[in-house]
Amino acid sequence: MPIEIKELHIKINVDEGSSPKEASSSSKNKTNAQKDKTTLIATCVEAVLEILEQQKER
Repeated sequence: MPIEIKELHIKINVDEGSSPKEASSSSKNKTNAQKDKTTLIATCVEAVLEILEQQKER
């Protein structure tokens, strides 16, 4: 009997403990954060599309 997941909750805690001295590196961190966010969104979209394809096959 297959298991069906109806809800998936993901919780992520991010610590951004940057001090004012690190102002120049914070812009780099923002760029990395934007790239990470874009990567995460792309991964989620792929997972959702895969789930939809599986539902069509049934």
